[in-house]
Amino acid sequence: MTPGARAAAAIEVFQAIDGDLSRPADVVVSAWFRQHRYAGGGDRRAIGALVYMVLRRRAQIDWWLGHAGCEVDPRSRVIAALLIGQCWEVEALETAFDGGQYRPPPLTENESAMARQLSGKGFDDPAQPLHVRGNIPSWMEEEFRISLGDALEEELSALMQEAPVDLRVNGLKSDRDAVAKILAREGIESRPTPFSPYGLRLAGRANLSASRLLRDGLAEPQDESSQVAALLTDARPGQTVVDYCAGAGGKTLALAPMMENRGRLIACDLSANRLSRAEPRLTRAGVTIVETVTLEAEDGLWPGAPVGACDRVLVDSPCSGTGTWRRHPEGRWRIFTDNFTEFTVLQARILGNASRLVAPGGRLVYGVCSLLPGEGESVVTGFLAKHMEFKAIPVNRIWPGRLEGECPAGDLFLRLRPGCDGTDGFFLAVMERSDRTEPILLAQ
Repeated sequence: MTPGARAAAAIEVFQAIDGDLSRPADVVVSAWFRQHRYAGGGDRRAIGALVYMVLRRRAQIDWWLGHAGCEVDPRSRVIAALLIGQCWEVEALETAFDGGQYRPPPLTENESAMARQLSGKGFDDPAQPLHVRGNIPSWMEEEFRISLGDALEEELSALMQEAPVDLRVNGLKSDRDAVAKILAREGIESRPTPFSPYGLRLAGRANLSASRLLRDGLAEPQDESSQVAALLTDARPGQTVVDYCAGAGGKTLALAPMMENRGRLIACDLSANRLSRAEPRLTRAGVTIVETVTLEAEDGLWPGAPVGACDRVLVDSPCSGTGTWRRHPEGRWRIFTDNFTEFTVLQARILGNASRLVAPGGRLVYGVCSLLPGEGESVVTGFLAKHMEFKAIPVNRIWPGRLEGECPAGDLFLRLRPGCDGTDGFFLAVMERSDRTEPILLAQ
């Protein structure tokens, strides 16, 4: 494909992303490539890089377009990204946008003026406010300040980078050293993750679809933050454990080896379709202790649910997904104040429903892949104020023996961050049910 054809493809992909907010960007990109099989490997990489550049830098691109007096749409964003992000010369842009076969229509007069104005610019400018430099919605800035403090700009910068590929080794079938050797034989370099004893981080991008690791259930792609969340449930063999918002079963697959495939592991979700995607993964992994159940919307449980009888209940709640923006940068522009408020209400309701399953002495683990305190600390402290039978256990007391390295948690809750921890952003709290009736926040 010519440079112009690649630019035209990126514009078309952006129009598809903007037109279907229900699908993640990577799904839209993959669908476009399936429909346009003439695009070779180099074309796919170039188109994908351009698309994700705009998704990650959209606030800055729109800021520059506003200063240039140009209309903001998929075409103008791609033009600006070529000029600012890929340092195209104006002449090269005019050659690529000539209206030829598979190439975009020629530049308009306004676009030509904008191109001359943006030529030689970089993304950053001292006049940009923080939310523009950080490429976040302006209304989120204060929440991020509260969460990240002095590390705010460093962490926002980290959120704009591409996330590494982490694997979780299936302890039922293999170990980390053996999987690393298989990867090496396939020409893929890896190193142990700093916290999870089952994690491997790939040195670069790799196509694992044909690898026997996935085919034989020896390992699964899973960010280290999710591995840490599963390990901090401290699930043990013979226990009754619930993965309350199981989705396609990523954390369920991590819990089963911790339980040595012994006990009762229940994966539940409101969506039977999401749960169905877990079944072939469980089979490949050799997991035999999982029951999948669909939650009832009215009370958040299911017929015959083991109320008050579960040793561990893990709640990985739906959230804004701010912690995953390295992987899903389109999420920055799909979250608004109204649905953020809806998330916090939903999180409180889910946590309350799930808590009914916990036995006295059992633990309730709440996590969200978010960097915002409104979805983390606020939800948990609100829950504890209403549910006096629960107390929060400092995460750093559970860490030793389960995870490696020094625990990055504070006195009580865990918040992982991409800049300082190298993981997706993640909040986690561990609570234990007791027979006490007065409010208590700290374990005695």
